[in-house]
Amino acid sequence: MSANGSPAGQQPTATYDSPFLKACRREPVPHTPVWFMRQAGRSLPEYRKVRQGVAMLESCMRPELVTEITLQPVRRHDVDAAIFFSDIVVPLKAIGVDLDIKPGVGPVVERPIRTRADLAQLRDLTPDDVPYVIEAIGLLTRELGSTPLIGFAGAPFTLASYLVEGGPSRTYENAKAMMYGDPELWADLLDRLADITSAFLKVQIEAGASAVQLFDSWAGALAPADYRRSVMAASEKVFRAVEGYGVPRIHFGVGTGELLGLMGEAGADVVGVDWRVPLDEAVRRVGPGKALQGNLDPTVLFAGRDAVEAKTREVLDAAADLEGHIFNLGHGVMPSTDPDALTRLVEYVHTRTAR
Repeated sequence: MSANGSPAGQQPTATYDSPFLKACRREPVPHTPVWFMRQAGRSLPEYRKVRQGVAMLESCMRPELVTEITLQPVRRHDVDAAIFFSDIVVPLKAIGVDLDIKPGVGPVVERPIRTRADLAQLRDLTPDDVPYVIEAIGLLTRELGSTPLIGFAGAPFTLASYLVEGGPSRTYENAKAMMYGDPELWADLLDRLADITSAFLKVQIEAGASAVQLFDSWAGALAPADYRRSVMAASEKVFRAVEGYGVPRIHFGVGTGELLGLMGEAGADVVGVDWRVPLDEAVRRVGPGKALQGNLDPTVLFAGRDAVEAKTREVLDAAADLEGHIFNLGHGVMPSTDPDALTRLVEYVHTRTAR
C-alpha cells in the first residue's frame, strides 16, 4: 500500500473509494454504480453540437474537445464513471497506419495487412505519439475530481480484424483465413498489436485513468477453441502488461456468451456481459473472483419508462448475489436513444440499490 491508502502503483487517489472502483474490487458499495458504453456520443444534442463539422479522428486529437465530450454525460446523467472519448483505431493512426473513420461506414484501412511484409506498418507506440491523450486526461482528472475516468483500447483480435479486412466486416473472412491458413503470421500480428495496445493503455493509466477497458468487439465471431488457441494469449499479454499499475481491468465483447469463462481467464478483474446471458448465468460461466459489468439490452430504452424499470429490475435481481456488479448496457448507447431515458435509468438504479 502507498501512503495515501491506495495500492502501490494506483494512480487516482481521489477516486479510490468511489462506488465504481469499489465494485470493480468486489467491495461493498453504497449503491450499484452505473456508466454506459458510448455514453459520450451521438445520443446527446450537446455532443452533436460540439462535433459539428469536426471529423471523428480529428475530434479525438483535440484535448479540450475530448474533455468536453467526456464530461457531458457525467454532467447530464450523474453516472459513476466517465469513459475517455476516443476510438479504438486512434493508436493505429498515431503510429502511421493509413486509415480513416468514414461516416456511416467506420474505420477503413488504405492498405490492409495480408502478408508478412505488411506488418512493417505496425511500429511501437510511444507517449510522444499521443500527446493529445495525455493532455486530455490531465484536463479531465482535474475536472472529474472523485469521479473515475475509464481509459480503453481495442483488443488485439478486433484491431487485427479491422487491419486485415480493411474495414468493418460481417464474416471476417480475410482475418479468419489468415488465422487458419497462416497461424504464424496471425500470431505475430496479434503479438505486435498486443504491444501497441499495452503501450496505449499505459499512457492512459500514467496520465491518470482510474481503470481501463479492453474492447474485443468482434470476439463473438470466434468459437471457444479458436479463441483459446489463436487469440487469448494476445489479450493475456495486454492484461499482464498493465497489472502492476493496480487499476481495475475490464474485458468486454459482444456475442461472447460462449467465451465468458475464457475472457475472465485472460486476466481481467471485471468481465463485461452483453444482454444475451443473464448475469446469474454469466457468473457461473466466469467463475469466482471476478466482478461483472452489464447488461441491459440497449433497445429496452425505447420501450417506455415502465418497461425500462421492469427490465432493469430483472438485471439487478440477477446480479443480487454477485460479489461486484457495475450496471451498464449490454452494448453501447444507440444514437437515437432519448438522453432523458438514460438519466432516469441512472437515478432508478441508484435509488433501488441504495444500501
